[in-house]
Amino acid sequence: MAKFGNVERRRVRNKSVRSAVKTSLTKAERLISKKEAEATSAEIVQVLSVLDRAAKKGVIHPNQAARRKSRLMKKLNRAEES
Repeated sequence: MAKFGNVERRRVRNKSVRSAVKTSLTKAERLISKKEAEATSAEIVQVLSVLDRAAKKGVIHPNQAARRKSRLMKKLNRAEES
């Protein structure tokens, strides 16, 4: 039974970290679409940190973190160009 307790504990922790990742990505993408430069740059730094921490903890795969960061930066660069 103790093993299931550990699994449940990890699941709950992972869920909150994943939720934080999704929330911060959504906020950043919304700011990018509104073209608010100062707020966007601060939020991007936050998102990159959240993604790196999630990957370090093993909540998401490091390649997934890299892929999400890359896609976010692509959106930011496209928005800055236009």
